[in-house]
Amino acid sequence: MTSTSAVFSALTPYGWDEDWADAFALHAADGLLPGRVIRVDRGQCDVVTADGIVRADTEFVVPRDPMKVVCTGDWVAVDPDGDPRYVRAYLPRRTAFVRSTSSKRSDGQILAANVDHAVVAVSLALDIDLGRIERFLALAWESGAQPVVVLTKADLVPDPVTLAHLVQDVETSAPGVPVLTVSALHGEGLDVLVALVGSGTSVLLGQSGAGKSTLANALVGADVMDVQAARDVDGKGRHTTTTRNLLTLPSGGVLIDTPGLRGVGLYDAEGGVGQVFSEIEELAEQCRFHDCAHESEPGCAVRSAVENGELPQRRLESYRKLVRENQWIVAKTDARVRAELRRDWRRKGAEGRAAMELKRGRLQ
Repeated sequence: MTSTSAVFSALTPYGWDEDWADAFALHAADGLLPGRVIRVDRGQCDVVTADGIVRADTEFVVPRDPMKVVCTGDWVAVDPDGDPRYVRAYLPRRTAFVRSTSSKRSDGQILAANVDHAVVAVSLALDIDLGRIERFLALAWESGAQPVVVLTKADLVPDPVTLAHLVQDVETSAPGVPVLTVSALHGEGLDVLVALVGSGTSVLLGQSGAGKSTLANALVGADVMDVQAARDVDGKGRHTTTTRNLLTLPSGGVLIDTPGLRGVGLYDAEGGVGQVFSEIEELAEQCRFHDCAHESEPGCAVRSAVENGELPQRRLESYRKLVRENQWIVAKTDARVRAELRRDWRRKGAEGRAAMELKRGRLQ
């Protein structure tokens, strides 16, 4: 049986600690081996253990429930030997980065587990989509991780004034979130990011062509991920990374690199949306009505802030969009929320009809 000291020696670089050891105690009593999942594909996973990296089957871990499948970053209990080996259980997750699936169902998809930092990579080679950044950040805050925005390919914006304006735009859309500019190609700005991800587990997120693989290579200090050039016509790249891979960093900590994400659907992220739009949530507390929709209600502090130029109209529109989307996702599985939405729709419909009748009466 593998000794406790051997387990700590092998797994501490991957994030193993006394709390994980305590959580694993019951599985240890059953003779199982602890390990961390570093890669998952087609019902099997690679697990780093005190005996090295082993290949294990995941069929025993409720495969039909998408929220309970084994994920990169999970700490698991595996068979100590055998061919094939099996993952028998995973330890309770401290955090989980979840998005909704691209299907019409209400399923969630776990992209990474037990993450401390969510690094959102955004390419400066393209026009910055602030709405997409806000969407990523909502999921990051909801996961329990600390989000970080990294503006990559800074060497493509040589004018410091222009770069400063771009950073300011992102900072306005990311309250409470560090915004870093880096050029992985030239090694500029990496020192701050290296220090930030040097402890705990970080997940690297972003669209294809955002420079994630180049950034991962720079952080690891080796060409561990394939890199392909982005298209000149639109700055987008092909999916260089096709699976989620967990990599150790020479400065300490570990990094989970992910494939480029085309769709970033919210999944029960009410708290995350509120965190991203904290200034709107604070203004809403000053509205005359506690259920103010910030549209045409009298005494709306949010609308007043827009009219006074204190709050960008784009921020309010983005907030409304994400709130509606999140309500729709939650309503798929929550009958109470569905009923509340129906009542809200009926109320707004009645108000709209009343307004039209009033308008017709004035015209007559």
